Amino acid sequence: MKYYIKALKNYANFSGRARRKEYWLFTLYNIIIYVALVILGTMVGFLPEGGEGVFGSLYMVGVLIPALAVFVRRLHDTGRSGWWFLLNFVPFGVIVVFVFLVEDSNPDSNKFGKNPKRSVA
Repeated sequence: MKYYIKALKNYANFSGRARRKEYWLFTLYNIIIYVALVILGTMVGFLPEGGEGVFGSLYMVGVLIPALAVFVRRLHDTGRSGWWFLLNFVPFGVIVVFVFLVEDSNPDSNKFGKNPKRSVA
């Protein structure tokens, strides 16, 4: 949970680096919270016809900027610019970006900052 909070605190920080663990735990908690809110919206009766519900939609809008920021910082951790995000809009580009996201960090400092693994240990 601390990585989720950390990503939310750095909600508009597109500089620096984010560890693989920070990115994936943030993503996992986003999925869990989203599913819980959709279920809650269904139980309360706010689920429109064919929609995901009011609660889930509001949550996704609320975490859009923090999710983009941690995504860009994760790309920085692998030594890539945040502009690689645009590859998601190219056919099969999602697969390439996914490989970037699961790669290990650059072991040393890069132009985006110090290795976050080294500073935690």
